[in-house]
Amino acid sequence: MLSSYLLHLSLLSLTLPPPGFNFDSACSTTVSKLSIENVTVFATQSVPAGTNITFPDSDPSCQPAGSSQFVPEDTCRITMFVSTSNRSGIHMETWLPRAWTGRFLSTGNGGLAGCIQYADMAYGSALGFATVGANNGHNGTSGAPFLNNPDIVADFAFRSIHTNVVVGKEVTQTFFGTPHTKSYYLGCSTGGRQGLKSVQDFPEDFDGVVAGAAAADWNHLMAWSGNFFLITGPQNAPTFIPINDWIGFIHQDILNQCDTIDGVQDGIIEDPDLCNYDPSDLICGSGSNCITATQAETISEVFSPFFINGELAFPRYQPGAESITSVLLIGGSMFTFTADWFRFVVFNDPSFDVNTLNASSWALAQDLDPFNISTFKADISDFKNRNGKLITYHGQADPLIAPVNSERYYNLVSDAMQLSSSELDEFYRFFRISGMGHCAGGVGAWEIGQTLDGSADDVSSGSATLDPDRNVLMAVVRWVEEGVAPDTLLGTKFVNDAPTQGVHFSRRHCRFPLRTTFDGGDNTLPDSWSCQ
Repeated sequence: MLSSYLLHLSLLSLTLPPPGFNFDSACSTTVSKLSIENVTVFATQSVPAGTNITFPDSDPSCQPAGSSQFVPEDTCRITMFVSTSNRSGIHMETWLPRAWTGRFLSTGNGGLAGCIQYADMAYGSALGFATVGANNGHNGTSGAPFLNNPDIVADFAFRSIHTNVVVGKEVTQTFFGTPHTKSYYLGCSTGGRQGLKSVQDFPEDFDGVVAGAAAADWNHLMAWSGNFFLITGPQNAPTFIPINDWIGFIHQDILNQCDTIDGVQDGIIEDPDLCNYDPSDLICGSGSNCITATQAETISEVFSPFFINGELAFPRYQPGAESITSVLLIGGSMFTFTADWFRFVVFNDPSFDVNTLNASSWALAQDLDPFNISTFKADISDFKNRNGKLITYHGQADPLIAPVNSERYYNLVSDAMQLSSSELDEFYRFFRISGMGHCAGGVGAWEIGQTLDGSADDVSSGSATLDPDRNVLMAVVRWVEEGVAPDTLLGTKFVNDAPTQGVHFSRRHCRFPLRTTFDGGDNTLPDSWSCQ
């Protein structure tokens, strides 16, 4: 169990509450002690280690009926509502562990962000963090609540995470009778964007931030995502390619051309930037396992950068991502999040026909940029000057957000702050995770401690590695608290992605701009690879 690890954790001596503190008593009495402006506390719940909790009041699109969350360690769960205006507010929770380390952690959201990430809440509290999470100002995965309510858009763009942190820190101090020692953030996708937003606009909120596959440059991302429908057309169009063809013979042809660029034939394109795929050999006109010339053009467009009115707007979809591709982007219909964003925010019209979206629509969204949701501010000097530490990562087979976008942001910061890579290394490190899909999963060594499911141990029993070389969250903790920055992240690929079945292979993922390079030997061993 994690508690056995926590007792031996050397990164920080446990910051125990004051003498006489009683965890169980605090859990039952904290409600009466809390008096925070605009905050309504609903309930506290003592959750024993090993409990599976359910969420009957959650939106079904967030927590399907019958779903539950395993809680590995003794936790006090506090639920509350925070009013952010006279027509908006956030539902948030604070999970306070019995084995508190003195650390504070905020989790993020995903997609259009109306769901508390309970797996991340359980993960953070199990690792000894006082952990908070919120619904980002609305319930469910739809963007419909944005309609005619800029305050809910503001919560989504920036306000929810910051409010969640301010309130959560006060709740933590009231509960334990002492303030936190260090503050951290962990999120991916929309959660990655939220992490960058905190770094850019609220640098005092966190000492260390882990932001994965960040949905940064949001407006262009929504346009890029929607543009795939303009490329593929509907399922009856001559330009459309069935998903089974993408994940079948097209993917195999891409591997035939690009898998061995890294020196190993293992089904992983280590650096897709080096893959310039040509689909022309698949053209046959008719028959199985072949495509038309029109479909070949579709493939080439899918793997091309996205331009709006002649200007680069978003990098290309990477070859290799099609192996775990999602019908969300190239399934023959408009991407759901793009449709909702343009209906309920950009045009503020639920009846708007998203099939008519075009370059003018994309440009309008960027011009509007409500509450600077683009989240592409390059000068993060304030965060650096507070001695903050930022780790970003991106799966190189991400089928939902082009991984080159994270490279792009890194280079943007470098240019804006006029810092070399070695100078950026002092506070900002970016890791490319080969073969990882969107935030998790994939054919690569994707388990880097980024989630409860990606914690590189038997999560069903509640155990997760605290080794900062294998756990990106603990890596940023070590960097903040000991000054030891991660040069690599050691990823693990389990057999069938099941820790109980043993390790399939491991690989050290290098910090950008270094490339993970095969040196020879057994490619399943991390020592067979180096950073060059």
